[in-house]
Amino acid sequence: MFESPLKSNARNAWSESQEELSETEPVSPVSKGTRGKKKKKRRQQPQQQQQTEKRSVSAPQLCAEESFDREDEQSEKRYTDYDEPIVRGIFQIGKKSHDVLLTSMRVTWSPIQPETPTGQSETLRRTEYVELKDVFGVKVKRRRSAGQETGGTLLGITLFQCKKKGPKLKDHAIHFNNMSVDHCEIWFKKLKEILSSFQNRPKSLKVFVNPASHKKEAYQIYRDDVAPLFQLADIKADVTITERKGHAFSILKESNLDGYDGVVVVGGDGSVAEVAHGLLLRAQMDAGRDTDSMFTPVRATLPLGLIPAGHHQEVDVCSFSCLGRLLRFGFSAMFGFGGRTLALAERHRWMPPGQRREFAVIKTLANLKPEDCELSYLPVKKVQTETLDPVKNEYLKDNMEEEESWTTTRGLFLNVSIMAIPCLCSMAPRGLAPNTRLNNGSMALIAAGNASRSEFIKHLKRYNSVNNQFSFSFVETQTVWAVRLRPRSQSSWSDDIAEDNGEYDSKNTPIISSEGAYPWNVDGDLLEVPSELLIRLHPQLLTLFGVDIEEAEEAHIKCSCI
Repeated sequence: MFESPLKSNARNAWSESQEELSETEPVSPVSKGTRGKKKKKRRQQPQQQQQTEKRSVSAPQLCAEESFDREDEQSEKRYTDYDEPIVRGIFQIGKKSHDVLLTSMRVTWSPIQPETPTGQSETLRRTEYVELKDVFGVKVKRRRSAGQETGGTLLGITLFQCKKKGPKLKDHAIHFNNMSVDHCEIWFKKLKEILSSFQNRPKSLKVFVNPASHKKEAYQIYRDDVAPLFQLADIKADVTITERKGHAFSILKESNLDGYDGVVVVGGDGSVAEVAHGLLLRAQMDAGRDTDSMFTPVRATLPLGLIPAGHHQEVDVCSFSCLGRLLRFGFSAMFGFGGRTLALAERHRWMPPGQRREFAVIKTLANLKPEDCELSYLPVKKVQTETLDPVKNEYLKDNMEEEESWTTTRGLFLNVSIMAIPCLCSMAPRGLAPNTRLNNGSMALIAAGNASRSEFIKHLKRYNSVNNQFSFSFVETQTVWAVRLRPRSQSSWSDDIAEDNGEYDSKNTPIISSEGAYPWNVDGDLLEVPSELLIRLHPQLLTLFGVDIEEAEEAHIKCSCI
């Protein structure tokens, strides 16, 4: 059993421990002068007296004196080359006693080996270490009887480390056993001081939990898996359980966020998109940006979680504008089949999520028709890169692109996808846009032209296989910085399947709910746009907690992109 220390007060962790414990060698700062004196004193003693003394001392004393004394200058240099020592002591790790050294950047330990009769160590000491930048918590370790909630026998301290296991980060505990109260107290306080000094670690987070996501187990996931990690890392969490769509967005837009170091969302892709849009829109409001005109957005000041791991990763974000007015921020968008499918699914919210998605896909495929539109884009090779102004925390464009720089295509398209991130999901384990990355400064434009239903279905199926989904003659891909899509006709989908008293009339009721508006699927949310939509990429506009996030996605994750 472990006892959680009180936040910001390391000494309080020891206030309940009044028992007399068997102490090992007390800790002491590293001192070469002290060790030199010990060596000199022992050399003055007769050899027989030294051997008698070695047989009579206790094991901890033997380790403390002889292990330290026999180290030469080369061994000392091995420790101090990386960083200056802060404190040193003896701990049992596993079943062996170890010489443990703490610096401001790492904890290093090596087993204490007995000497042979010739005075040589039997084997070379194997040194191990953990970087403190990967340690997110330290805790007092005690043994308690059943039902005991406080006190208990002190066993030592435990470090909690973020350890990379394959593409993911896992929490890993390292136990340093020592029953000395003074010994462990000094180590505990020093470790807490070092961990709290890391400036890039969050101390206070705003947490949004969507109780309807993850099969309605989102709050239990937060309570059982996330909250204990926050407590170990001494992170204060202000939790809001969202009650409706747009709840998190309204809080981010209207509340004072000055006391937070980041925002964490526990929910599906819709919840993440809503919070990301809220963070970015709030940043524009705070910077005085006019969202009803074309503008260069500023970067969001608060990172967006995933679970904090001491790392930050910048992410590219898209802005979606119509007639010069900002509609929202997001990461991906689909027009045509992807938008029509989501619009039909939204009309059947009474169905279970999985069932209504399958229903919408089948019905939309049965009534598959192309969109007549004008598609324009700015290739990355023609675009000046954006640079970050470190003072104003905003991206500046060197030159605005002339109209001649745009490449324009007019025709029929079954689906048009614009992706700033790979969009890994259960339907596409390699991603809907496998050739893009989280922060490579470009978007993937994937345009599926007019084709037969069977060929289009083959194209969709390949997203879930190892075959190239873009090898069809009617599919075109481009690496772009901006996309402009203008629908030229609304008649092609006028006979969509719609619901009318439980029956479907293919000639009377259109699928779109707003007259004259075209459905877009933006991060799994339905966005109805009356005319042309402009999509621009803004490099590294948002920061996420985590590292190699796109590689950490798992294939079984559910998605609502289609």
